[in-house]
Amino acid sequence: MSPHPKAGHIRLIAFDVDGIMTDGRLYYGNEGEVMKAFDVQDGLGIKLAQDAGIETAIITSRRSRIVEHRAGDLGIRHLFQGVHDKWEALRGLCVSLRLEPSAAAFMGDDLVDLQPMRHCGFSVTVPTAAARVRHIADYITAADAGRGAVRECCELLIASRTPAEPHVGTTG
Repeated sequence: MSPHPKAGHIRLIAFDVDGIMTDGRLYYGNEGEVMKAFDVQDGLGIKLAQDAGIETAIITSRRSRIVEHRAGDLGIRHLFQGVHDKWEALRGLCVSLRLEPSAAAFMGDDLVDLQPMRHCGFSVTVPTAAARVRHIADYITAADAGRGAVRECCELLIASRTPAEPHVGTTG
């Protein structure tokens, strides 16, 4: 994978869930339970990004115990659910991690994702995203949401890193 010139300095990637980590469909059972499907390859991409020193986060408008479980399985320490202002959540996370927003990436697919995508250092979306989101994205994955798009994004970030880039939390 070829490096992207805007992705080399990214030290944090935050993901939306529905339409990014999943294909966006919600499955309802007879008792009202909601189910979502996550891609194993996407999960490995997140682990590879973490191993490369890239901090990971989930910022989503919905609330779901399923997402809590997935974040826990993947070792994602920064989970924000029920968020109405995703940019404010991302900005606050940058402050707590002592990162400039330009060192953060955001991967989203719909209108509620426009603000964090506009203000972060590198924005990523999927081919099925809303037209306005695709228009402002720095990178549109070839893979579909819930089918390898997160893995593609993580591999791009890793391939774009400067070799001397310090890990999050280290001093230089």
